[in-house]
Amino acid sequence: MNLGALIDLGVPPDYLRAELSRLGMDREFELSIARAKSKGIAGTLVRVTCESSDKVRNLHHIKEIINNSPYSDRIKSSAIRTFELLAEAEATVHDTDISNVHFHEVGAVDAIVDIVGSAIAMEYLQPSEVYCGPVELGSGTADSEHGTLPVPAPATLQLLLNKPTTRGNVPFEATTPTGAAILCNYVDSFEIPASFNTTRVGYGLGEKTSSRPNAVRVTIGELRESIKRSENMEIECNVDDMNPEAYEYLIDQLFTLGAVDVFLTPIIMKKSRPANKLTVLVPSNSEGKIVREILRSTTTSGVRMHTVRKQILSREVQSISTSLGKVRVKTVQLPEGATRWKLEHDDVLYIAKENELSYLEVKRIIEREVNDKISNDE
Repeated sequence: MNLGALIDLGVPPDYLRAELSRLGMDREFELSIARAKSKGIAGTLVRVTCESSDKVRNLHHIKEIINNSPYSDRIKSSAIRTFELLAEAEATVHDTDISNVHFHEVGAVDAIVDIVGSAIAMEYLQPSEVYCGPVELGSGTADSEHGTLPVPAPATLQLLLNKPTTRGNVPFEATTPTGAAILCNYVDSFEIPASFNTTRVGYGLGEKTSSRPNAVRVTIGELRESIKRSENMEIECNVDDMNPEAYEYLIDQLFTLGAVDVFLTPIIMKKSRPANKLTVLVPSNSEGKIVREILRSTTTSGVRMHTVRKQILSREVQSISTSLGKVRVKTVQLPEGATRWKLEHDDVLYIAKENELSYLEVKRIIEREVNDKISNDE
């Protein structure tokens, strides 16, 4: 249903098919995309038909499939992160280590298609921020490889801890563990913006019936306020006895686990010892994995945590073609209505390497061309 909504929102079906074929699993599934209606609401119905198989894949096998695919690093990391969230939830439910999780739900081909397809679609749409209102969980029971389970499934409930949910509005499972993991990976804030200018709407349809339309609705638009407010958890610790070379790995891991920002501040501790203060910003109620990684990958014996309030300028990301290739441009709106923009560093770096040119030269060329295009558009 999520894939259907994203296709309905503007992701071309042929593009998604072509990208999914690069997984190298064509013989294991068939993708059907069609227009349909649910209680009179028109949308896109996506079916993933898999060959019958007793094959069970664990997280290691799935990471191999994704890492061996020709996708961009961003798509790979997004898809793997969703699977990690799903596997972590199952490991918690079954009281085992994530490396020991072997179950059909994570290894099923349709989950691979759903999760990798979502990463491909989100990369295509490139939203600057993702919001989600209360998540309907449904009611009743659902069949699984572990037997008949109450709705919500244990893994779904684990994934949506501290997230706003509703229940009982439909007589079936409305949110699966896979759907919950996709939400947890991509949603920046589980809230409905107070002022939102909708520009596109997409509906992804399901096949179960009830008195309500069985659909996932996704909208694209702009926040009308130039300044947005949010809350993050700030986690920090002082480290004075660790090889500085270890910070590179740590920072990469923290961003992979969902950190909003990570930075180091040089400080002087007791007995005049030089040290670094590690500061990590994470979405509220999502600090568990970050804290575990800090304690695992640094020499600190504890962390400090407190809630911080943020005010952020509204941001839009657009892809602009230049003579050297496409580059993403981040534009923010200032309170008085003016705008300023900045090139995506990773794109400039990639273009420089591909063209064997210096970074500064590429940046100058692209900035000039982007400035001309933006000026002409205005």
